[in-house]
Amino acid sequence: MKEGSDAAGGGAWQRGLLRDGPRGHAIVVKFGGSLLAKDDWPELLRSLSQSCGNTPLSIVVGGGAKVDSIRRIDDAAGLDAAVSHRLAIDAMRITARLVCETTGCPLAADLPTTASPCVIDVPAWLDTAGRFARLPVGWHVTSDSIAAFIAAETGSDLLLAKSIPPPKDPSAGWVDDWFTTAAIGVGRIEWAAPVSPTTSRRRAGRQASRAAASPRRGSRPTSRRSPRAG
Repeated sequence: MKEGSDAAGGGAWQRGLLRDGPRGHAIVVKFGGSLLAKDDWPELLRSLSQSCGNTPLSIVVGGGAKVDSIRRIDDAAGLDAAVSHRLAIDAMRITARLVCETTGCPLAADLPTTASPCVIDVPAWLDTAGRFARLPVGWHVTSDSIAAFIAAETGSDLLLAKSIPPPKDPSAGWVDDWFTTAAIGVGRIEWAAPVSPTTSRRRAGRQASRAAASPRRGSRPTSRRSPRAG
């Protein structure tokens, strides 16, 4: 799993590659709902979008706390699986609108063809061309799989932006259980996670250590003179 990072500073990200396949003509970004709890999430989203250059960009916003609330109600009341499934997907429209209102990105029911990013209205996209019926019903299908499904359907790359980096085996809880199936048709999959203050300090410390260990260009090693006798 290849790793790297964007430039340090506000909105900095760790980046890595989960699948190195042929590039698509567009990028679907899954922006995790948990990221919306961070104070700097608008800057994080802005810097991530800018890092994608001029490639058409579609943002799928996770349901975050809204969907977590539905899951807790389901656990307590035992909702019909189809009802909780639909409610969770509808909740993604709320977080999508929140992102649109905050950032000025348009809400769209289809993917853009220009470089200007947009936020996907997931319920509207799924309700077109019988797509909703092709999703399995259950909590094993989350916004991870939905973003992969959109990317596969549209020939796009997928970028999973989450609060934490993936483990060595991303399928071990970092993505949902249906993700592997949903992502079969996706050529290139990347991940991104915000650079934590601890990570930034470690990186700065390593850079400082390397700078101290490397002699400056043009400098000559100083020789230690022995004191004169007498």
